[in-house]
Amino acid sequence: MKKIITIGFLVTAFSAKAVTLKFATLVPEGTNWADTIGKMAKEIRSETETKVKVFYGGVQGDEPDVLRKTRIGQLHGGVFTGKTLGDIVFDARTMEVPFSFYNDEEKVTKFITQINEKLSSSLESKGFVNLGFYEIGKVYVVTTKKVNNLKEMKNIKIWAWEGDKLIAAMMESIGLLTVPLALPDVLSSMSTGIIDGAYAPPLGVLALQWQTQIKYLIDFPAAYSVGALLVSSKAWNKIGPQKQSKIRQIAKKYIQEANKLAKQDNAQALEQLKAMGVEFVSFPKEDLAKAETIRNDVLKKLSDRFSSDMINKLNEAR
Repeated sequence: MKKIITIGFLVTAFSAKAVTLKFATLVPEGTNWADTIGKMAKEIRSETETKVKVFYGGVQGDEPDVLRKTRIGQLHGGVFTGKTLGDIVFDARTMEVPFSFYNDEEKVTKFITQINEKLSSSLESKGFVNLGFYEIGKVYVVTTKKVNNLKEMKNIKIWAWEGDKLIAAMMESIGLLTVPLALPDVLSSMSTGIIDGAYAPPLGVLALQWQTQIKYLIDFPAAYSVGALLVSSKAWNKIGPQKQSKIRQIAKKYIQEANKLAKQDNAQALEQLKAMGVEFVSFPKEDLAKAETIRNDVLKKLSDRFSSDMINKLNEAR
């Protein structure tokens, strides 16, 4: 009996050491964000003997591809931005409702902290463990053609992330012509004229190399982009409780570092875009004043998708 118990212990110990988490992300290598992910992966392995293999730059496909591969076990998770988080739990899009926080990043951070536990619980009920939320940054519309106001904006073709219901509702509320595409197709579609504009935080514009095509940036943030580092519950449960706790601590540290760097990098990215000759366009005050009406219309269109409790929390946090 003692021999059997000893063998069982050794098998269990060996299996624990052999756990490998395979993550994928659209984040390109060479960015500060990718650097924090890499450092996190190294520390997790060093401290818990859990290997983390990261596929950067969309090599595993667009986020919906990564989500599908995670669900069937080919991958174990990754960094998912708001659109894909919303595909899992739509309330995660609450943080990205357009024209909710404008330039007030402190309010965004406070709101994310406030709803973290509730959203993480909802994600867990769908089979995912949330290791932390990323604050990706303020989202701007960038274009290849100059538009001076909302009326002119209705004459150009804007990218909409394929399947993104929140963006679709916003674009419909404004009355824009959209072209649904996967994120990796945006750059080539701008170069061929399939689309005339897209939207992203400034750092995302540079990381995705959109600056090679765009000439203008509408100097009024439409939303605030967020993401999260998720791991499938099935893979997570193969890791012992003590190691899980340590991984959470390590992930929290590096996600906080990434969020701090993101604010700095986005500010620098705006300056870089200006230095590259991208023209910052200011819309008339009467157009900007319509933002609140657009926001309310988006919430009305999606009232059956958001929980009333989450929208109440959002309105209180503004």
